[in-house]
This record gives sequence, structure tokens and C-alpha cells, in this order.
Amino acid sequence: MDLAPDTPPEARLLCLIAKVPGLQKLGQVLARNRHLHRSLRKALSELENGICDVSAEEIRAIIFAELGPRLKTCAVEVDPAIFCEASVSAVVRFTWYNPDLQRRERGVFKVMKPYIPACFAEDMELLARLATHLGSKHRDYGFARHVLPDTFNDVRRLLQHEVDFPREQATLLEASRVYGSVSGVRVPRPIQPLCTPTITAMTEQHGKKITDAVARMPVWRRVRVSQQLIETLIAVPLFASAGDAMFHADPHAGNLLYDKGTGDLVVLDWALTDHLSRDQRRHLALLILMMALRDPVGVSNAIHGLSQKGRRRKPSQDRMIRDHVTRFIEKLPLARFPGAVDAMDLLEDIAWKGIRLQTPLVLFRKVLFTLDGILHDIAAPDLTMESVIARHILQSWLTDLRTFGSPLSPRDWILVQCSALLYSGRLWVQLAQRALDRYAPVTNPAAG
Repeated sequence: MDLAPDTPPEARLLCLIAKVPGLQKLGQVLARNRHLHRSLRKALSELENGICDVSAEEIRAIIFAELGPRLKTCAVEVDPAIFCEASVSAVVRFTWYNPDLQRRERGVFKVMKPYIPACFAEDMELLARLATHLGSKHRDYGFARHVLPDTFNDVRRLLQHEVDFPREQATLLEASRVYGSVSGVRVPRPIQPLCTPTITAMTEQHGKKITDAVARMPVWRRVRVSQQLIETLIAVPLFASAGDAMFHADPHAGNLLYDKGTGDLVVLDWALTDHLSRDQRRHLALLILMMALRDPVGVSNAIHGLSQKGRRRKPSQDRMIRDHVTRFIEKLPLARFPGAVDAMDLLEDIAWKGIRLQTPLVLFRKVLFTLDGILHDIAAPDLTMESVIARHILQSWLTDLRTFGSPLSPRDWILVQCSALLYSGRLWVQLAQRALDRYAPVTNPAAG
């Protein structure tokens, strides 16, 4: 209210959510949404690496208080300035002596901001109350009673990982193992002697924010970078050979760097992650494949597999899924193959109708949602997630025959092949139906 009357709405928004980490995180998720107004997108994109609400003196004081004698033991020299800030932390560069390699190395401290514990707890409480309020008006908004409270509870639980630094330190070790053999991908490694419950020390990684790094690249290089993104964030976890596969759940542009010198993609900030079981990955893969083939039965069966276990669905819910899937596919443009984003849109529609999906899918939908916006900003023409995923699957099978077909079973592949044989027939039926619908008003005597 104290701002000048002509202050743009997006500037007011950024002022309002200063020191509100929960809303800053949501702003980062929405920043690349192509459906938002350009000025709002530009303002929200500043949250990716333009937050500035803590002083270097405050952060250095935390570092010296938390680490104390360890700074001397490891011969640590801390930079005087903050390197960058995120919604819950500030990053400061340092050098240290690595006794294992017997040399000095560069690293960064990710330090929790001093106001975060109290403010973040308040954010979570306000989100819970908001969910209860909106849930009480579910009839006005047209969704099932439990949808918003349940979804907000999932989001709150997952956002709390943002302030669980020991969990992130363990996740960094796991991510290093997962991506250690993936060419062209780098992940920071934790420097464990210098980690605490509020400080994560890790190796420094060089690169430029991905949307800035590709701005002046030729089209063919932008396509290559887009392929790296899809393969790293979607294909690698979705088609991993392990039972439970970890995925990065916060891939906004500020967490993705590109090193032009090496051509490497650098993935930062592993606080927000989750795991997909082999069964979940199987049903997700089937959902994407059956959606591309416009198979309503196959899509419905995949959604049944992805819905939350332990809750008995009513026959009316099964009919609702089938009817909703059929209508969704019938409305898709006939001139293109439906893709992974279409599949996630369908899952979201189904969730609003009251079908409870398993919790990791909430985050995986968010990943595809955020990545779709980044790919749009990179502007790689004629590139689809499905083509990159298919190439990754083929390369994986040729490299290691033991992974052939994973995570799908031989029976799944037979169902996909049978569905593919019927694809042209389904397409012709939809084409004929649309032609009938178009000319129905002309041929109807009552219309004329």
C-alpha cells in the first residue's frame, strides 16, 4: 500500500512475497508458464536467482558459528560476499584443503537463512488453513471435497524437504551415483567434513543459467541442449533399471546451468526430490505410450494403476475415468501426436474430479509442467519429449541388453504393439466423428 500508485502489479507481487519462502518457491514453479502474461513471467523469473533479502554478515556469522574449529582444520577461506540467494538459502564461495587429494579446492556453502525456520513454518500453517477454507467451498469451485486439502498436504510435506539439509546432503550422494555414469551431466558432490544441519558444503560447479546460456545459440545447439534436459530430468529416472528411481523435483531455470566450454548440463539444488517405484514408472510409461496412440482403454488402465492404493473406488469413479479419458482424447488435435504434457494435463483433470493419485506423481507432474515452460523459452522447434525418450530407451537397450524393455514387461509391449496396429482405425473414427459433428447442423431438418 505504501508503493507508488503506478507500481506495476508484478512489482507489487515481488514486494509482497519477500521473506515468504513458500510463495517464492511457488513463484519459481510458475515462472516459465507460457500461459502467464509476459511481464508477470519476467518478474517471477527473477525469483530463480535474483532474490536478495539477507546480508553477507548474517550468513558469514552462521558459517563461523556452526563450523568453528573445522574451518581452521580444513584451512577454509570464505569469500566476503554472497554469491547468490535462493528462497530458503544463501550461497557463499570458499576454498579449502582437501586432505584426500592433497590440494586446495573450490566449494560453496549453502546456508539456511536465519529467518527461514519461523517464516517457513508460518507459510506451511497458512497453506493448511487456506486448503481447509477452499475445501469447504468445493461445491462452488466444482471439485471433490478432499482434493485441495489432500493436495496441499502433499505439497506441504514435500516443501518441508527444502529445510531438511541433512536429507539433501544424503540426496546429493545418491544423485552423484545415479548421474556419475551419464555423459554430459554434472551434479555437485557434498563436502561432508564441512556439512551441518543448516549448512551444506559442496563442490563448486561452473556454468551459466540455462535460459541465458542458449539465448544466442544457433537452433541446432538449442535442440541439443533441450534433448539433454529431457533425457536427464525425465528419461533417466523414468527408465532406470533400479527398482526405485530418484528424480529431481525442482528443475526451474535457476537450478539448471549450462557449461559452454564442456557442453555439460549442471543440475543444482537437490533438496526437493522424490522416488518413483518400478510399478509407478511402468504405469507412467504406459500412460505416455497409450496417450500417443490415442488408446482410451490403455490410458484408463494406466490411470487405474497410478491411482492411490488402499482406497476402494466406486464403479461410478471407474466410469468417470473412462468417460473423461474418452472426451479428453476426442478433443485433442488430430494433426499431432499427443505427448507427455498432454498425459499430465489429463492426470490433473482426473485428480480435480476426486481420483487420488499416488504422492510422487504430484511432484512428477510439477517437473513436466516446469520443464515444458523452459523448453518453450529455449525455443527448440519441432522437438518432442517423446522422441528424446524413445532415443534414450533405444540407446540404453543397445548398451545393456539386461535392461531391454525396462520398466515394461513383455506383456506390456505386446499390448502396446496391438494398440499401435489399431491406431489408424481409431484416428479414422475420430476424423469421421468430427466430420459428422461439423455437418450435423446443416443436415438436421430441425435446424433449417
